[in-house]
Amino acid sequence: MATLFSKQNIFLLLLITMVLMAKIIPFHESYNQYFNLSAFIDWGIAGIFLLYGLKLNLKEVAKDITNWKLHLLIQSATFLIFPFLVFIFYPFIKDSEYFNIWLSIFFLASLPSTVSSSVVMVSIAKGNVTSAIFNASVSGIIGIVMTPLLMSFFMHSDSSSDNNGEIFQQLLLKVLLPIILGIIFNPLLKKFVTKYSNIINEFDRLIILLIVYESFSTAFVENVFSSVPSTVFLVLAFSVVFLFFAVYYITQFLAKKMRFNPKDIITATFCGSKKSLVHGSLFLLVLGIPDEQKVLFLLPVMVYHSFQLFYVSWLANRIAKRMEISESKI
Repeated sequence: MATLFSKQNIFLLLLITMVLMAKIIPFHESYNQYFNLSAFIDWGIAGIFLLYGLKLNLKEVAKDITNWKLHLLIQSATFLIFPFLVFIFYPFIKDSEYFNIWLSIFFLASLPSTVSSSVVMVSIAKGNVTSAIFNASVSGIIGIVMTPLLMSFFMHSDSSSDNNGEIFQQLLLKVLLPIILGIIFNPLLKKFVTKYSNIINEFDRLIILLIVYESFSTAFVENVFSSVPSTVFLVLAFSVVFLFFAVYYITQFLAKKMRFNPKDIITATFCGSKKSLVHGSLFLLVLGIPDEQKVLFLLPVMVYHSFQLFYVSWLANRIAKRMEISESKI
């Protein structure tokens, strides 16, 4: 029960607060002359990925690389099963007015797994924590290539070659270059980053909150929500919850078929069914998604993030108790 009131769940309340603030006190573009919020967020994105490279535990990654079947299943769930489950609806939706709604859910399905919450939940459920750390780290790196690649199949027709070049430049400057620098300086600054990890985690959350505030401010100022009726929100919510359970149980079925031990099954299902709000918020700005559509793309990610935290917190504690009972009988 205590995990329901953890830092991560308090963060969800702050996300809701940012949406309310955007409604009551929206950030107008003219305010940039006093404080350039967009520029601050841009630097913040680069900072997050720099810190991501610095935080990467290279020894843990190297040590757990031999558990390749588990890693293959988790990454397949994240970047193949997830997008495929959304893609099967594409033929029915491609020429309809609901295409952008479908694309926003496909955007969610294309994202990498979370880092912190995957590891925390696997730890609570008494799963394979080392493999959770490995896969959460690797997922973020693979996502730098896979998320833009998957999205490019459905966004290229709306983008000119110049715009594609700009998207690549943004990925290079805000994502790839900072991570490479982080990995290079990892041996020198690892102790410093570990010492101040709590402050660094708060910086991550601050940037996400500001992205949500800026995106929703634009939406409220430009009356974007008049084109996103409540029925659309309900469809998005139902779709992402269905997506979670579909991936969770497919991954669990495959893990059992591959004869994984109980700890690896926990790790496969928890890591394979997670999606990252951090990467969702950042790729929202990097992929060249139009301002008037940003909220539509952010909504599925926020709903999924909220649901996975609350539900998986409860599930992790339930599995932990079941594991304790089975271990006591041995």
